[in-house]
Amino acid sequence: MRALITGVTGFAGTHLAEHLLAMGDTVLGCNRSGRWHAGTPQCVQQRTTLVAGDVGSPQFRDQVGDVLRQFAPDVIYHLAALSIPADCGATDPTAAALAINVDGTRRVLELAASLPRPPHVVFASSSHVYPVASADSPPIDEQAPIEPRGPYGRTKLAAEGICREFAERHGLDVLIMRQFPQAGPRQDPRLMLASWCRQFAAASNEPIEVLTLDATIDMVDVRDAVRAYRLLAMHGQPGETYHVGSGVSRTSGEVFEILQRAAGTSRPVVQLRPGKKFDPIADLTRLKQITGWQPEIAIDQTVADALDEYRALRLG
Repeated sequence: MRALITGVTGFAGTHLAEHLLAMGDTVLGCNRSGRWHAGTPQCVQQRTTLVAGDVGSPQFRDQVGDVLRQFAPDVIYHLAALSIPADCGATDPTAAALAINVDGTRRVLELAASLPRPPHVVFASSSHVYPVASADSPPIDEQAPIEPRGPYGRTKLAAEGICREFAERHGLDVLIMRQFPQAGPRQDPRLMLASWCRQFAAASNEPIEVLTLDATIDMVDVRDAVRAYRLLAMHGQPGETYHVGSGVSRTSGEVFEILQRAAGTSRPVVQLRPGKKFDPIADLTRLKQITGWQPEIAIDQTVADALDEYRALRLG
């Protein structure tokens, strides 16, 4: 397939490009600067055409429209977003979060619908559209009650509404993926596993700072997740919503223990926000039924690969 990835230089974007290229797809990517980030694999940089296109700008269509018409994509993976929840505001979405996550989604869909042969569109939403779970909450399916947990979740829910509008009113072939937390190499160091790996890889005996070891989470390896993206582009139903996660409930403390074993050292721990926290866990029945997808990478491998990357950065 011929694929455009918005936000191609982000965490999931680089892994998706890597996977698509390995599957024989042709990849065009866009980001705000038109430049690759440090650490992007050479195979991605050499084989992906990168253009400057800021979905948060009213000029997005002018920036990429001609290139995209010439490229004629079969599918657009819309990943570009302000995706660190803390960056999206404390109580209300910031102007940047609205411009990128909400208005940016409309711009991408408007451009897709204007092409001579409108492509499939795979939109990356988030499990943050769901409310906080509880200790006895079962895994949730795509029909679970919606109640965004914060400004980030609200922007993603608004963007989902735009996707449905284009599917229903304009006949655009667009589907929604609700992503549950991902982990693996090349992740932003502010996020849980990457933050811990950075601290373990440092030449220091300082305590490891964590928020809490009592958070119940669903965490999937990003390399498994991007395989699901492509399978949904091929087999997903327009207008439908699909979960992409691990479907496994584990605690942050369990992940920390795996990391400590991988690091081969025991370090003191300081919990900055101790206490129990419960995130929703994904029911993946719909994804598995329609695509046959199964996770392949064990959590131990995810953790080890993330740690090895930070160790290599320090030694390099």
